[in-house]
Amino acid sequence: LGGRGAMLLVVTANPLDARRLLDEIAWLDPELRVHLLPDWETLPYDNFSPHQDLVSERLATLHAVSRQECELLIVAAATAVTRLAPPAFLLGHTFFMKKGERLGLDALRSQLTLAGYHHVTQVVAAGEYSVRGGLIDLFPMGTQLPYRIELFDDEVETIRTFDVDSQRTLYPVPEIRLLPAREFPLGEA
Repeated sequence: LGGRGAMLLVVTANPLDARRLLDEIAWLDPELRVHLLPDWETLPYDNFSPHQDLVSERLATLHAVSRQECELLIVAAATAVTRLAPPAFLLGHTFFMKKGERLGLDALRSQLTLAGYHHVTQVVAAGEYSVRGGLIDLFPMGTQLPYRIELFDDEVETIRTFDVDSQRTLYPVPEIRLLPAREFPLGEA
């Protein structure tokens, strides 16, 4: 490629070709940091939104591009002409949570609501969170598994992934990245 820090953009004819190319590049260079910006798979005047998994994957890709963690970006032609929010929106609504740091529940709820997350009784999909006492279940956009955060008073005691089906914790992690739940702002501005 064009050297360190350079990113190459490949535009394919359709989303199926983009997925196929993503799979084939892994055979040629498994070390290459390749990302796919998937299509929303909706038509302009559909009465339904894109699937949360697609939005989650798109946000993870846009975050990787903004942090220069992408060497090759694959995009279908129809997806390439879709307008995106300014990079400042993604960067301004992304935050990190680490084990051992102080966390105010009211501030977290406000931040999650502002980022577009939905409060639910049981977390099953990306973009959802649940608070039960000192236990917070959170499924950030751009991740494959949700996280369970245990608080001791106002300190993050543990962060663990958990299985959506069984609701059992799987393994601990030191920190998590929270991307916004939407690709674009829905505020007054």
